[in-house]
Amino acid sequence: MKINVNSEIPAAGVQVEGASNVRMKILVGPEDGSGNIIMRHFFVAPGGNTPFHHHNYEHVIKVERGRGIAVDEHGNEHAVEEGQSLFVRAGDLHQFRNPYQSDFEFICIIPNPANL
Repeated sequence: MKINVNSEIPAAGVQVEGASNVRMKILVGPEDGSGNIIMRHFFVAPGGNTPFHHHNYEHVIKVERGRGIAVDEHGNEHAVEEGQSLFVRAGDLHQFRNPYQSDFEFICIIPNPANL
């Protein structure tokens, strides 16, 4: 078993085209011995967003703090907030935006893309 202290993990800026004012921590991943799954913590600052993108794998999201907008594959906007969870199917376009005044945080669990 490996136990990480989340507050001690640095949050790096997401340097992907289309991302703006987003930071991410890898809470559990390959460096911890996890070969199959990766758990990430995203921080979307006010006015920030992830890119409108898709993956060839499904993933689950748990809103950890604050509120934001989840944009689905059809461009529909859904208000999401702490206490909600989302499932994104493989191949579905999606985006997370924060038009609010405080950080929007969510946990995202994905399969390790290196194994796909």
